[in-house]
Amino acid sequence: MVFWAAIALALVPQAVSAQDAAEAPAAEAAPAEGAAAAGDAAPVAGGYEPLGPEWIKGQPTAGGWDVQDQFSPIGETASGLHFGLMWVMGIICIFVLGLLLWVVVRYRRGANPTPSKTTHNTFIEVVWTLVPVLILVGIAVPSISLLSDQYESPPKDAVTIKVTGYQWYWGYGYPDNGGFEVISNMLPEDEAKAKGLPALLAVDNRLVVPVDTPLRIQTTAADVIHSFAVPSLWFKIDAVPGRLNERLLTIEEPGIYYGQCSELCGARHGYMPIAVEALPRDQWEAWVRSQPGGTVGDEAEAAPAAPAADASAAEGEEAAAENAGGAETAAATN
Repeated sequence: MVFWAAIALALVPQAVSAQDAAEAPAAEAAPAEGAAAAGDAAPVAGGYEPLGPEWIKGQPTAGGWDVQDQFSPIGETASGLHFGLMWVMGIICIFVLGLLLWVVVRYRRGANPTPSKTTHNTFIEVVWTLVPVLILVGIAVPSISLLSDQYESPPKDAVTIKVTGYQWYWGYGYPDNGGFEVISNMLPEDEAKAKGLPALLAVDNRLVVPVDTPLRIQTTAADVIHSFAVPSLWFKIDAVPGRLNERLLTIEEPGIYYGQCSELCGARHGYMPIAVEALPRDQWEAWVRSQPGGTVGDEAEAAPAAPAADASAAEGEEAAAENAGGAETAAATN
């Protein structure tokens, strides 16, 4: 009886293990099917599609005489200050011109055969000293505020993009999203025109970023000084070899925004344009995942978890095998 009881105890764990092993593939198959369904739906819900020429919002215009329309918070503030200062300067110029014309007419030789011997007027001197001071103070307050905003530190959750200037093209690295780098070169003129894109501005690979998201733009250079400038975003920062400069950028609307290197950097300085493609967050994440090694959020940390799970499963199987072997040995001894 003791012998048969030992045999039964040895076979029961094996039967349970076999049942668990049979149920495990079924349980794993269900999530796999669900994941496949989700994967099929992902491109439809938030897949990446490159923006066409109809999405161009920031570029130079022929015969333009004003600043480009702005699509960043800093750009809107700076543009408003720019227009305000233009009105202030215009009013001052008209006022001074009026004074000159009045003096020419009122105090001409024909109207004043005997010149005045007035040497000074205290009231006028106070006015023409105090009014310019007040005007300069009124200009300084928003100017200093704008300058402070332009150098505001990016928040901790900002998306980091490292911009590297080369002779004569740009490299865009994404250290927060897998560390991949995108190399951007100017498209040949005929190819750009065939795609309906502006010549000398269109590129083969754009700087793709999410909208309504703080961006930590870090710039450096591999050879000489370059300058990363996008006028419609009111953004300009030098790229200096051996130095890492940083500024905050937030783009408010999806679209394509063009810029150029703004620092004389060599023979092909005029042929290293900048093309920024701003996308909704879900489409930008889809683009990141489509890049070699691209990850979003905690995906990079979650990826190595699979080998650990496999190791745990292997250890569990080894432990079960050892238990079964021990039971068989005990049964044989009895």
